[in-house]
Amino acid sequence: MAGFAAFELDHKGVGEVLASPEIHAVINGLAGQIAATVRAALPGRTEVVVESYTTDRGAAAVVIKDRRGMGWQARDGVLTRAAGAAGLEVRAR
Repeated sequence: MAGFAAFELDHKGVGEVLASPEIHAVINGLAGQIAATVRAALPGRTEVVVESYTTDRGAAAVVIKDRRGMGWQARDGVLTRAAGAAGLEVRAR
């Protein structure tokens, strides 16, 4: 590749970007989109919430507040499918 003699990843800079309020807002927006898709796939008044938090970066969790939630995820993959519909790639750790 012409023009690239070397490439060095700026870990501190990447960390600052990931911890920024702008990225946290994007994460919360995606989580909201996923939660809306999950709500549409579940029965009536099933509560689905977005829990926003911060570690070394902004993060969010979509939570089904119903004891049947684990079953819906295990049987139907309702959370995984909603994340995929939002354009996210879901992989096992």
